[in-house]
Amino acid sequence: MNRNLLWDRYRNYLCHAPAIGLSVDISRMNFSDDFFDLMEPDIQRAFSAMDRLESGAVANLDENRMVGHYWLRNPSLAPSAEIRKSIEDTIRSITVFSASIHDGTIKTQKQGSFTRILSIGIGGSALGPQFVADALGSHSDRMRPCFLDNTDPDGIDRMLHEIGDDLSETLTIVISKSGGTVETRNGMLETMRAYEKAGLRFEKHAVAITGVGSTLYDQAKKDNWISIFPMWDWVGGRTSITSAVGLLPMALQGIDINSFLEGTSLCDKLTRNKKTRSNPSALLALMWHHATKGRGAKDMVILPYKDRLQLLTRYLQQLIMESLGKEKDLSGSTVNQGIAVYGNKGATDQHAYVQQLRDGVNNFFVTFIDVLKDRETASMMVDNGITSGDFLNAFLLGTRDALTERGRESLSITIERLDARSLGSLVALYERAVGFYATLINVNAYHQPGVEAGKKMAGEVRLQRDLIAHLKKNAGKAFSSEELAAACNADPETAFHILEHVSANKDHQVSRTGGARPFESRYSRGR
Repeated sequence: MNRNLLWDRYRNYLCHAPAIGLSVDISRMNFSDDFFDLMEPDIQRAFSAMDRLESGAVANLDENRMVGHYWLRNPSLAPSAEIRKSIEDTIRSITVFSASIHDGTIKTQKQGSFTRILSIGIGGSALGPQFVADALGSHSDRMRPCFLDNTDPDGIDRMLHEIGDDLSETLTIVISKSGGTVETRNGMLETMRAYEKAGLRFEKHAVAITGVGSTLYDQAKKDNWISIFPMWDWVGGRTSITSAVGLLPMALQGIDINSFLEGTSLCDKLTRNKKTRSNPSALLALMWHHATKGRGAKDMVILPYKDRLQLLTRYLQQLIMESLGKEKDLSGSTVNQGIAVYGNKGATDQHAYVQQLRDGVNNFFVTFIDVLKDRETASMMVDNGITSGDFLNAFLLGTRDALTERGRESLSITIERLDARSLGSLVALYERAVGFYATLINVNAYHQPGVEAGKKMAGEVRLQRDLIAHLKKNAGKAFSSEELAAACNADPETAFHILEHVSANKDHQVSRTGGARPFESRYSRGR
């Protein structure tokens, strides 16, 4: 594309939002001249849908619930005085609690100060806090955060080993709305055992973030944990970063939660603007629609040119893919919607998958994220009048130009500096864009259809118990996986994989005798 034409498009289509220190450049997306006119009725419909959502309309249809994460940063929008008070009280209690931890008013079991945070959660209860902790953490953090976000025993061991003797100074936060999330429960149980082995009482180091009346809530109450913070049913996990789920770990780490909330609130206010070209979230949603033809036809590649934003892609994967990846639309028609999201940081991936983006299959569009301020202090010159940050900026501009030359579409988000306020704005920018795009493609971004995987997991746990029970009943006798599957009326392949796993570990005392091929092995249990 002609350089002068590119410059003209940049000046024409740049959306600059000085109130939040952010700009969105869509000039390198190849939409037609009449695109905005054609899409205007649809985006106005999306604005109206967002208004209804913020006013308290039921949006989570599966559970007949409102969706109120926008109230968390502006409680005056809450549809009832009770909800408003609950939000305000929670923010105050987080501030007071964190100060009491920091000044030593709340002490460890050994009467010392808490110096570390162990956050146990999964999905939205882990990705948001991890992302913010990494993006805003520094050597001067009040407490050092770490996370258990899976039920992988080796991963649990690695984290607990890293904490080591500091366990006595570690405040553990268990995050689960229902209290029944298996991965979180398992991480909690393994952590409880670690405290016990260290001669410590878990309840003297534990905080819960959960729904009132959940199994976790009841356990924390019964065992007299240090504190319990609410997880409301009108906040979904993937949009819970401005609830206690995100704010409590932030405050304990020493991040300014008021600035973070201010950033989200300012961006929310800005993106209520119904003048489409002045609304950065609306522009993102419209560019997604253009690039993917409203059908997920292309993948979204996120390339932040800032090490501190390396977890942004993981965070956005859940926010976007869980919100938009839907089988049915609002009319009940099968649409199989969604946008695949992947990416990593620049300029690292100049030397990895960017090669394919430039020369390979054109099945994507890129979002470049640029942070203007490199560091707080002046930088050294690593070349003649050039700093390391100057090179990073040159890599971004060069990659963007290389993609444009090859007809690959991209848009750019520029942030003046990375701090709590700007990060809050970036989070809100994408939350609003997801909501707008969902309306454009007529799906519900906020409901959570029943997940078959959970039901299958429960069935396979039952099958494992049945297989081991049969081996125990016939101790000393060896069986093939097919024989055991038949005895338990089970699928032979599922039985084979379960038997391979249990025989590879000492926990269940199942032995394996190899055959000529893996599935010809035989399994037994000693007397």
